[in-house]
Amino acid sequence: MIEFIIKLHPEIAIKSKSVRKRQTLLLERNIRTILLRVNDNTEVKNNFDHLTVRCPSDDAALKQQLIDRLSCIPGIVHFSEMQSSSFNSLHDIYQQVAEVYADQLHDKTFCVRIRREGSHEFSSLEAERYVGGGLNQLVSSARVKLSKPDVTVALEIRKDRLIMVRKQHQGMGGFPLPSQSDVLSLISGGYDSAVASYLMIRKGLRTHYLFFNLGGAAHEAGVREMAHLIWQKYSLSHKVKFVSVNFAPVVEQILENIDSGLMGVVLKRMMMRAASGVAESLGIKAIVTGESIGQVSSQTITNLSVIDRVTETLILRPLIYHDKQEIIDMARKIGAEDIAKSMPEYCGVISKKPTVNAVLAEVLATEQNFDFSVLDQVVQTAKVLDIRTIDYQADQQAHVVSELAELPADAIVLDIRSPEETDTKPFRLASHKVEQLPFFRLASQFVNLDQSKQYYCYCEHGVMSRLQALVLQEQGFTNVAVYRP
Repeated sequence: MIEFIIKLHPEIAIKSKSVRKRQTLLLERNIRTILLRVNDNTEVKNNFDHLTVRCPSDDAALKQQLIDRLSCIPGIVHFSEMQSSSFNSLHDIYQQVAEVYADQLHDKTFCVRIRREGSHEFSSLEAERYVGGGLNQLVSSARVKLSKPDVTVALEIRKDRLIMVRKQHQGMGGFPLPSQSDVLSLISGGYDSAVASYLMIRKGLRTHYLFFNLGGAAHEAGVREMAHLIWQKYSLSHKVKFVSVNFAPVVEQILENIDSGLMGVVLKRMMMRAASGVAESLGIKAIVTGESIGQVSSQTITNLSVIDRVTETLILRPLIYHDKQEIIDMARKIGAEDIAKSMPEYCGVISKKPTVNAVLAEVLATEQNFDFSVLDQVVQTAKVLDIRTIDYQADQQAHVVSELAELPADAIVLDIRSPEETDTKPFRLASHKVEQLPFFRLASQFVNLDQSKQYYCYCEHGVMSRLQALVLQEQGFTNVAVYRP
């Protein structure tokens, strides 16, 4: 039996009874929705101040999958991996506990806490003294301390079953989705917008994604994958939207009609205008950006003030005081670094000598030269997609990507999954050569491969393979297809 005890984030625990009940119910529902995807026999029970997860299996791989999922569900501060077994005596209980805890107690203070249910020949206090005394003798460097010990040996005795905490795992904390409504996150595929989106999800905000395309199909491919990664890992319990706006016509208007030093500020103002329109159409009340004070010229206090004047929609900036290295470290922690570091900064090409102290009157004056019908048109023609269907074929029928289940004799398979996936689930073929080339390097490094060969992209579900093969075809490569075993 696989069993976990789930502890709520402290901010949930201090809420009023009614709010706490609502948020706990949301968390219960989210855990069930996500874990049933892993194993349909998983049981989730709500105990008000904690939740339990049980799965009738002893499979180690399944247990790791459950751990990976639980660690990425908003609202869980930590969860404990439990071990359940039978016992025949108090000494048998001590021996089982010693096997699990002895190595953890060297040079530590500890105490034993036991909750008991049923009829036994000993009381809870007697059991605590017996087990604690035995551990104290077994580990000579350990010392009993009843108040604030280094290690608490937490046990439950339920009739003829002994239940103990085998290992504790860290959760992501925060509030369960969607306890704090919806937001629209401006995502570029880089570090800042990825981390900002994650922090909003952690706060219980169902986060939708808005992408302003300045770099064509290859740019959008990477950004879609970033949004999909964050959604799948941290907010899988709820479907969200991915909105793509072709902003190239807007950039063209800015380059032709806006004063050079003000281009960056005007671009951000146009993005905020467009974002407000998209948010309103989706019934969303707030926009999220990855801006941080002083990081680039448009992110000075003066320029941010000028940018914000363009809309009444609430703009949230969760990274506003973070340093760049802190943001990169967070991106690494949440698994977004590999994609982020491969994404070029398209917004940076707008102004060669950007102002850091934009004057609102001057910005308004230069915007008189802008054709706002262009902005209206790109917003009206925005693509609104369900993030679960990230696939280019639906809207690019002109391109056909071949998919094969059986490979030609001389074919080479490109495993385009992330290094984390290839390490966890290696993919090999006895009959064909398999090369690893992560999707975020494929567009730039495919040209270095032997172009006399035929290549077949592989990923677990086939979505990214089709997407990346399409991007390569748009770059002129005809020797690429998809392998779907």
